[in-house]
Amino acid sequence: MKVRADVAKLLHAGYSNSAIARQLGMDTRPIAKARAVLCLPKVKPGRKPAASPEDIFWRRVEPTDDGHMEWTGYSNAGSMGVRHSGRFYTAYRLAFRIANGREPEGYALPSCGRDGCVKPGHHADRADREQEQRVDTLYAAIFGTPA
Repeated sequence: MKVRADVAKLLHAGYSNSAIARQLGMDTRPIAKARAVLCLPKVKPGRKPAASPEDIFWRRVEPTDDGHMEWTGYSNAGSMGVRHSGRFYTAYRLAFRIANGREPEGYALPSCGRDGCVKPGHHADRADREQEQRVDTLYAAIFGTPA
C-alpha cells in the first residue's frame, strides 16, 4: 500500500486518525491502514502533556485588542504561573525567557506600562532596568532634562 505523504507526515507528528481525517477531509479507514503499514501505534486518547513550560504558557494567554496579552491561567494572590515537572514558573518569567532566550536576572516585570501584561517582549529584568536607568542618567547629564 502506498501512503500519502501528507498523511505520513501527520502520523509521524503524532496526530490521531480522526484529527488527520478532519484536517485533510478524508475517511479514517485509509489513515488507520497507513498507520499499520508504517508500524505506528495508536494515539492515546485525552489531552497531551505539555512538552515544556513554554507550551503551557501559550495555552494560557489571550491577546488583547491593544496589543498586549493577558493571563487566563492559574493565579494566586497576584502570582500568575504554571507548574511543569514539579516546578513553578511565573508567567512574567516565561514571557521574558521566550522573548530573550535566557533566564531573567532577578525579577522579570512588565515594562510596557500595562499591569498584568504577559506578552513576550514586554518585560525587563534587573539588568534591563539598570541599563535603562543608566541611559536616563546619561541623557539628563547631556541635555539637562530627563528622557
